[in-house]
Amino acid sequence: MPADLFAPYDLGPIVLSNRVVMAPMTRSRATPDHVPTPIMADYYGARASGGLLITEGVAPAPEGCGYARIPGAWSAEQEAAWAPVARAVHEGGGRIFMQLMHTGRIGHPLNMPEGAALLAPSALAAPGTMYTDQQGPQPHPVPRAMTAAEVEEALDSFVQAARHAVAAGFDGVELHGANGYLIEQFLSPDSNQRGDAWGGPVTRGSLGRARFAVEAARRTAEAIGPERVGIRLSPHGVFNGISPWEGLAEEYVVLAEALGALELAYVHLVDHSAMGAPPVPRETKEAIAQAFGGTVILAGGFDRDAAEAALDDGLGQLVAFGRPYLANPDLVRRLREGAELNPPDFSTFYTPGAKGYLDYPTLDEVQAAK
Repeated sequence: MPADLFAPYDLGPIVLSNRVVMAPMTRSRATPDHVPTPIMADYYGARASGGLLITEGVAPAPEGCGYARIPGAWSAEQEAAWAPVARAVHEGGGRIFMQLMHTGRIGHPLNMPEGAALLAPSALAAPGTMYTDQQGPQPHPVPRAMTAAEVEEALDSFVQAARHAVAAGFDGVELHGANGYLIEQFLSPDSNQRGDAWGGPVTRGSLGRARFAVEAARRTAEAIGPERVGIRLSPHGVFNGISPWEGLAEEYVVLAEALGALELAYVHLVDHSAMGAPPVPRETKEAIAQAFGGTVILAGGFDRDAAEAALDDGLGQLVAFGRPYLANPDLVRRLREGAELNPPDFSTFYTPGAKGYLDYPTLDEVQAAK
């Protein structure tokens, strides 16, 4: 029997109304001091027909705010501002996880709260530039290599942010271990050249560079429950100065086994080949899924046909949609009915305010306008 993208799915104890996931997408609509704004509740609430919504990347600490106007989750003020977002999604029948994204070396001090330092596993600058509201694009500075104490503080920040998320009413959190941010910076030899317990090759006898990812997941799971914790991974990703390395597939299998032993809610596997990155080999996806042994969310340029084919194929149990969901608040209905999709407006992806955020029309509005 063909897989049904619109059938309910039990994500552990959390019942999803369908298998459509809203992928995490940076939108930069928080205040300059990283507090969620009221329009964010409207944005997520309008998309609550998805089975699971995953928020944009949320900084767990001031040091993790590499981008302008991204929201944080380290303070009571931020927790209170997030509560209407969770409430709006639940009132619409959806479930929502907060993605915790520590940007590490990807950032600039102009985007960060005063006194926050740009930290990374090693003192290696990322290539390219970072946009700042004050001075436009600026080269990525050389980060400071984290001390052992700062590694512990970063791990604790994930735990505390997860507690804030649950207190605000979120169903769980997703650790951002993809796209060249801090967790992947620890995973990759391109950005981690440490000689202590947080570096070195990943083997079944020693987690090495994967230790940070596993510890972040373990500690967060202990704090809020493993059924409330997922993690996003992008093997073969090339964003933010990360490139595939020799032995990558074997190391990710070791990582997946360790994460599976924690009984996390899911692994979210990203294949960026639709955006020009090398494809993740099928055998790598299969090996990671088998080693993890739980729910897998697939992401990467899907439409309905491709999503249902992937579900039929058994590669994953849920499918995430990014830009189509950004531009179509009623994406689930449009996919079900085979309706035309609104095109996304790239010029407003990261601009402040409601334009390009709350003004994408629903299918009913499009039909009424005709």
